[in-house]
Amino acid sequence: MLEIKNLNVHYGVIHVLKNISLNVEKGEIVTLIGANGAGKTTTLRTVSGLKKATDGDILLEGASIVNLRAPDRVMMGISQVPEGRRIFAEMSVYENLELGAFLRRDRGEIKRDMENVYKKFPILGNRKRQMAGTLSGGEQQMLAIGRALMSRPKILLLDEPSMGLAPLLVKEIFDIIKDINQNGTTVLLIEQNASMALSIADRAYVIENGEIVLSGTGAELAKSEEIKKAYLGGE
Repeated sequence: MLEIKNLNVHYGVIHVLKNISLNVEKGEIVTLIGANGAGKTTTLRTVSGLKKATDGDILLEGASIVNLRAPDRVMMGISQVPEGRRIFAEMSVYENLELGAFLRRDRGEIKRDMENVYKKFPILGNRKRQMAGTLSGGEQQMLAIGRALMSRPKILLLDEPSMGLAPLLVKEIFDIIKDINQNGTTVLLIEQNASMALSIADRAYVIENGEIVLSGTGAELAKSEEIKKAYLGGE
């Protein structure tokens, strides 16, 4: 579904991503874990077209997208749930979801997808006319995910979906991610909560200082002493 090949990204003179390569197969949940500042968010932003690569390639279903604009990547099937949710606070829940389908023209299908989002997240259906900024953190995260689904992505990029949420809500959000995946959407997830991320991931990569240093199945990395010490609090 997605292949990143020898990707390099700079912010000015700072070399943020250094020849990283990873792949996400169709139907998988793949997680990228690492410390703050390791390059996780930059990786997602470069895949979605919000940051330009210095060199290297990004392939979606075998076709290079590295030089495409962000809207074109959305049209091809990439959608991102950004860190911090980034919902439009002064717009209603309904308007936020409608914006997720901004590039689509199939009005009947958009309406059907909106109803599916309300089925998946009943609280959003109950509050469709409410200003998004008045929702709780967990509800805003559901809205951000729902908005991303409105573009009908083939692959969903999730940036720190559990950030700032209570433990009970974190479990709910991860259950939702599993459900989305089981319904046919491939997922690339970055997450500070390494334990939760590895528990649902088919495969995982570890990034340190802009380089991929380790990879394996989610279960393998969860058992790794190195990973336990660095990311799982020595559990």
